[in-house]
Amino acid sequence: MDYINKPESVIKACRRCDDCGIRAEVKSEDEEMCLLQCSICGKEYPFYKSSPEKRLEQAINEESNMLTSEIYDIIIIGGGPAGLTAGIYAMRASMKTILIEKGPPGGQMAINKGIENYPGFIDINGFTLSEKFLEHAQWYGLEILPVEVVAIEPGIDFHSVRLENGTTLNGYTIVMAPGGVSRTLGVPGETENLGQGVSYCATCDGFFYRGKPVAVVGGGDTALEEALYLSKIASEVHLIHRRNEFRAGRILQQRILRDPKINITLNSVVTNIISNGNGVGSLVLRNGNGHESKLNVEGIFIFIGFSANSKLVPAGIKLSANGYVLTDEKCETNICGIFAIGDLREKYANQIVVAASDGCVSALAAARAVEMKKAGFTACKLQRR
Repeated sequence: MDYINKPESVIKACRRCDDCGIRAEVKSEDEEMCLLQCSICGKEYPFYKSSPEKRLEQAINEESNMLTSEIYDIIIIGGGPAGLTAGIYAMRASMKTILIEKGPPGGQMAINKGIENYPGFIDINGFTLSEKFLEHAQWYGLEILPVEVVAIEPGIDFHSVRLENGTTLNGYTIVMAPGGVSRTLGVPGETENLGQGVSYCATCDGFFYRGKPVAVVGGGDTALEEALYLSKIASEVHLIHRRNEFRAGRILQQRILRDPKINITLNSVVTNIISNGNGVGSLVLRNGNGHESKLNVEGIFIFIGFSANSKLVPAGIKLSANGYVLTDEKCETNICGIFAIGDLREKYANQIVVAASDGCVSALAAARAVEMKKAGFTACKLQRR
């Protein structure tokens, strides 16, 4: 191919048709190239106005710019109080941020009927508080993607998040806030009767037991709160705890003792959940002396705590013996740029206010890491000295 490169103001293109042998004429022209066409056979030939080397350099720059524009500064996984707070602080730091949450906002907080220990609210419904968190985050323009995350893949220059729809998002930092999952008793009949008398959410399923006897298992704040809630619906509530005293706050314990519809059974565990063919019909209890007894109820609500939802935690991240992610004071894991917050992180207390604190700290730390990376510093080496 014969061509002549000259300044754009006097560009001339010469090309003979391979088939006809006559000179092709200009068909169209733009800033990058002109299209030549044979007047006999109509065959077209592109004529580039820049050299091959310059076009290659331009293509590399365009690819680099496109890759950079598609990398988020912070990707947040989970829309509970920890994740939404992280989103608020990330947006306030002018970070390009996306929050991924497949379910409704608020997580476990949203199904709590009454929250009395979040500063600023003497008593507020969990769903209402979740809506306030969401409204606050969206006021700053936080992008929220309602899909499921299937994997987190750590990298060197950036980390990747794979979604169920086949999309992959890249981010300089990732904040993991998937929350926790309810712990199970692990006894016969529990799985078989799930949804047919076995429940982990009184707010969700309590309505179906109006005027019926139910049992609540657990000794923490959540168990006692749910027992009080169910006492307004069920005919009677049997509160079963494996220890000799409750772990819940004194105020809740006093309310339990004053409620005539709540029967307390301490130092006992459920060993079997028996079906009557239509659902739960009775429980087998064993006390500290090994004596077993039968308790007739139509529903059992289990509140024995939460386990960290660690299925998305990448290999190589350090975990505690109980499966919680170990972090430093910035909520950062041992993999640089990946943070763990909320119920996923090992800490002394799992409370909404603590989860929100984790979100704040992690977002500020992630924003700092992104700024350092864009400035050419290696944050990982600096913080690991």
